[in-house]
Amino acid sequence: MKTNRISENHIKIAFFVGLIAVFAAIYLAIPDFYTTIWQLSTSGNMQGTIDYLRSFGVWAMAVSIIIDIVINIVGFLPSIFISTANGVIFGVVVGTGVSWFAETVGVIISFFFMRTLFRHKAEAVIKKSKMLSKLDEYSTLKAMILARAVPYSPNGLVTALGALSHISYRDYAIGCLLGKLPSVAIEVVVGHDVVMLNDHAMRLTILLIVITIVYGGLWYWHRRQKAKEVLEEIKEDLDKKDGRS
Repeated sequence: MKTNRISENHIKIAFFVGLIAVFAAIYLAIPDFYTTIWQLSTSGNMQGTIDYLRSFGVWAMAVSIIIDIVINIVGFLPSIFISTANGVIFGVVVGTGVSWFAETVGVIISFFFMRTLFRHKAEAVIKKSKMLSKLDEYSTLKAMILARAVPYSPNGLVTALGALSHISYRDYAIGCLLGKLPSVAIEVVVGHDVVMLNDHAMRLTILLIVITIVYGGLWYWHRRQKAKEVLEEIKEDLDKKDGRS
């Protein structure tokens, strides 16, 4: 048991050292990389983002992936600007694939980072809080898929909730991989069509209507399921009380 713990600690140390080395290598290769990402993400300068990626020529896709991964590791910077740029530069299909891969890798790395640093400290807090304990019960593969499938959702918050829960690394990774695909696809297509509004106004309108209907229907269905669960719990409690009396 002790040997396994030491081995696990070695893996974690190696992970963090490797991550720092990668960040340092990026800085050495592109000195203005991090400052540029910060400026573009906080300013929402879409054309500036597109021009910046195109300036790397054949390396544009690799740089885009690195940017997206870094943004999702950090957690609090918006990734929509890079998703939109990917759609414009690489096309909707390829742009979706690039963004999906990069965002999934980024949130998995962020999850590992958060859980390693905060999980053991958070367990005590979760046990003392009924609300957090109840929330932790829903940290399942299905819950993670649904959380990641919501477009424009705060990646950092979802990652933090997952890291503080009891969800396994495997279920979290699968949940992100499956859930991220529809949400990223929507973000890429909508962003692409907004930038190219003159050419894709009709498609954008139809897509927004479909998204509203589909996600609205899922939200309504989820509310109905929750209401049924609550009613069943109330019924079970009443049955138990009747049995005692």
